[in-house]
Amino acid sequence: MDSPNHNSAQGTDLPKLADDQVRLDAEGPLRLDCGVALDHVTVAYRTYGTLDAEKSNAVLVCHALTGDQYLAESHPITSKPGWWELMVGPGKVLDTDRYFVICPNILGGCMGTTGPKEIDPATGRPWGLSFPVITVADMVRAQAMLIAHLGIEKLFAVIGGSLGGMQVLEWAASYPERVFAAVPIAAAGHHTAQNIAFHEVGRQAIMADPDWCGGDYQSAGKHPHRGLAVARMAAHVTYLSETALHRKFGRRLQDRAGITYGFEADFQVESYLRHQGSTFVERFDANSYLYITRAMDYFDLAEAHGGVLAEAFRETPVRFCVISFTSDWLYPTSESRAIVHALNAVAANVSFAEITTEDGHDSFLLDEPEFREVLQGFLNGAADHRGLPRGRR
Repeated sequence: MDSPNHNSAQGTDLPKLADDQVRLDAEGPLRLDCGVALDHVTVAYRTYGTLDAEKSNAVLVCHALTGDQYLAESHPITSKPGWWELMVGPGKVLDTDRYFVICPNILGGCMGTTGPKEIDPATGRPWGLSFPVITVADMVRAQAMLIAHLGIEKLFAVIGGSLGGMQVLEWAASYPERVFAAVPIAAAGHHTAQNIAFHEVGRQAIMADPDWCGGDYQSAGKHPHRGLAVARMAAHVTYLSETALHRKFGRRLQDRAGITYGFEADFQVESYLRHQGSTFVERFDANSYLYITRAMDYFDLAEAHGGVLAEAFRETPVRFCVISFTSDWLYPTSESRAIVHALNAVAANVSFAEITTEDGHDSFLLDEPEFREVLQGFLNGAADHRGLPRGRR
């Protein structure tokens, strides 16, 4: 793994950076959709593999809402395996003997990239709700600054699922000349009313927690763990399918012979969701959850192109592989088909695969052989077309 030190702080008033962070001062302020010019933007990232001499083998992996840059190594807080270790490594789909894989923490995140948890240089205090509201396009602009900082003119591929897939679409629409191939997985060209509604439930759970303190909980020495846990529980249900939940839990009881006629976790599924919530708060920031979900809600790629999604991709040189899952009801196949139809309308180079699975939206994070085969086949074909050599180690 290669995580070079790009510590380029200008001035002593800013905190020292870790080895896997870069402060993008030289590139100027990051201009956000909300009208704010954000200075001193820091991006935390991890890299895997080796960048070739031509800088032609770089693959950008964009993470989802609750993901981070630790896609193929143990998480520094939870010690859990990286969220895509199944896919990234020597001889795997994202073969680090062939590709240089980059995974940044998104703008607004809470694992080192500038966001509400970090210190505002102007005040010396955590940003909290004074952090400007961001969009998916803002996240991609920050990533584009990082890629330019690394001296990479054109990415071989941009890949991501869910929110990561939205970032992939934004990359292809905003920087088509800087992307050879794009793989949006379990994503959509806009957030639906149902998705916005689920996010609002989570945000209200966080803001109703007395320890949220109007967003200033860090200064108060508190954490809205209860509200954030409930938000995670509600969201996690949407990542699974009814079939998956029934297969995993059914109506089985949790460590008891009969119901208790109370409100403890009688059922296994209740215990599972409570565990998901309690472990999530160890590694995620509540305000980041608010900001990132809001960015997803604002995402509507067609809106900036006269309401016509196809216009976002007119004359695009990018090769696309759009992937969906049969049991994903959060971002159903119909949303992926709409993307494919838009690409077809402008004669783009696009492949499409609907993977049959019972595991719901989170299928792209799981061991799905058909998904791996489809993605590997597309990447191998694109890499061969671009002339990338096979694994070099």
